[in-house]
Amino acid sequence: MQNLLDNEQEVLVKSVTDDFYQDIFHENSEAEYTNAIALVQKRVSGFLENTKIPFSGIKPEEIKSKVEAVNLDQPLTDYESLWDEIDEIYVNHATAYHLPEYIAHLNCPVVIPALAADVLISAINSSQDTYDQSAGGTFIERKLIAWTGEQIGYNVDCDGIFTGGGSQSNLMGLLLARDYFALTYLNWNIKLNGCPPEASKFRIFVSEKSHFSNQKNASILGLGEQSIIQVVTDSRYRMDAEKLKQAIIEEKEKGNIPIAIVATAGTTDFGNIDPLSEIAVLAKEHELWMHVDAAYGCGLLLTDKYKHLLNGIEQADSVTIDYHKSFFQPICSSAFMVRNKQHLHIIKHHADYLNPKEQDYDELPAQINKSLVQSTRRFDALKLWCTLRYMGRTKLGQYTDTIIETTQQTAAILENDKDFELLTDSDLSVLVFRYKLDGWPGDTCKMNLHIKKKMFFNGEVLVASTKVNGIFYLKFTILNPLTTIAHINNMLSIIKKHGNEYIFS
Repeated sequence: MQNLLDNEQEVLVKSVTDDFYQDIFHENSEAEYTNAIALVQKRVSGFLENTKIPFSGIKPEEIKSKVEAVNLDQPLTDYESLWDEIDEIYVNHATAYHLPEYIAHLNCPVVIPALAADVLISAINSSQDTYDQSAGGTFIERKLIAWTGEQIGYNVDCDGIFTGGGSQSNLMGLLLARDYFALTYLNWNIKLNGCPPEASKFRIFVSEKSHFSNQKNASILGLGEQSIIQVVTDSRYRMDAEKLKQAIIEEKEKGNIPIAIVATAGTTDFGNIDPLSEIAVLAKEHELWMHVDAAYGCGLLLTDKYKHLLNGIEQADSVTIDYHKSFFQPICSSAFMVRNKQHLHIIKHHADYLNPKEQDYDELPAQINKSLVQSTRRFDALKLWCTLRYMGRTKLGQYTDTIIETTQQTAAILENDKDFELLTDSDLSVLVFRYKLDGWPGDTCKMNLHIKKKMFFNGEVLVASTKVNGIFYLKFTILNPLTTIAHINNMLSIIKKHGNEYIFS
């Protein structure tokens, strides 16, 4: 009977042609894989060769109709047809972050060793949750975390984990702050028992220019946005340490319970850094968890010339790092760091099928013990590993130096042109300004909004915008070391051109 079943199974297997399985990445599909990758490489080369402006200017209704016209239940016949379709609905209209005329958001150009690593990561498809799913990957990630901790100024007791982005890392920082406080000062285990009755009085202090994820994360943690106290900033839009001190005292006088301070090392709007050393003193004095959101400012860890701007970060209990903002890495590549590795035990949870309690984790380490919301987790650390091994920290740091110095020169140009108004200089590479034709009595906010929209739908220059005290401003975010002052001057000329068209039309 068994022989009969075996024969039937063999006939069934043979009845399916080898081509049936060519779509699956395995030892007999190398030709299929090579062909697909070669065609993708061709499209990438075409994107670099043919893309001369940062955006096609396509309107939302047009691209929406193109995508909605696709019948997902009708497969295409070959890879050429597939990539032709992808060109039409994606590549031809993709925002070109690598061009100097893209100067809008916190998107950096990426380095080639990281791109090559991305191909390898996707093909092998390791998951970083346990050692048996990623042996070498486990220790590569751990070494990169230790290296990052060393750059921050932490000692060997630090630890961390690669995450899906800065907002997730900031969530981990607030969660540890909340749970650590409850365990240490209230003898309450939130992981087991939920928030204590006092949680409604927990207060977290942030700059009024800090990232919006703080409010979202406080809500997720059950503390509500009411737990976030926004501290007034100084003339350069950095948290005012004296105002912070007053805010802590005032909340205590109200009967509330301060638990943490979130300092920002590189604000999204201004690229400026809160006074970390002064904040660290206050955190220690009031026994508060200090988290530093260095998602943007972490690039300073690469440069010996400007690293001093992060002095004090080494005293933080936790730090957010976004390599995909300031280390020229493809999305996503981020990390959450803690000064004391014991604090990560707060989020550890054991599952018999994955990381059983009795396992010796010195012998068989499991990164999932440090992860908050990701079990299956991509091996993004390999991109940074390949970048450091091929290029080195020094070269990356020189790129960062160039970006900062280009920003300083741009600020000088804006300050010396009477038709531009620059709000402040930048520690990093963000400049908030507006075109304000000298003596023109019209609505400058409407004019600058017109300038931004005109450039966007022309596709010629992509800038960001923000509001400060209700006033609309344009924003340069310089993250490309290939951006020169010649590029800057050309972009400012285009801004003036559209502004003057608005004024004199």
